[in-house]
Amino acid sequence: MIQWVSLRAGARPVPQPVATPVVWATAFGGALVLVAVHNILVGSDRPGFALAALSLLAALLGLCARFTAAPGTAVLCWLTLNGFAIPPVGTLTWAGHRDTFWLTCLCAATLVGTVLARIIQARAAYRRIAADVAAPATDPDGGPLGA
Repeated sequence: MIQWVSLRAGARPVPQPVATPVVWATAFGGALVLVAVHNILVGSDRPGFALAALSLLAALLGLCARFTAAPGTAVLCWLTLNGFAIPPVGTLTWAGHRDTFWLTCLCAATLVGTVLARIIQARAAYRRIAADVAAPATDPDGGPLGA
């Protein structure tokens, strides 16, 4: 006999990602803090370290975000990097290859974090489901079947 059940019933095997506006607000705030720390410790003449830090932030945010949040997260980190980590500070510029590379790095970092999170969550969900299926059946009296 087939029994229909709602997929929302019971415990969800895969956790829900964080809402996109929350991820974007965290990306913006975190990027500002990282760039400020970078400017204090290193200075604005070497933006490579800021790019690495913002790529790490984007990957960490990708771990808890939806795929649709990746482009916005990358753009917010790039805006902060471009506006505050390179001279003249506070002015947005577009330097063809450099900014294209930066946007690609940030978007790739976010997507790598998101894909990694989905793979880890899918494996964990599979293990939980497989463990439930592999558990030995018991009769109503509490003993194993066939004993």
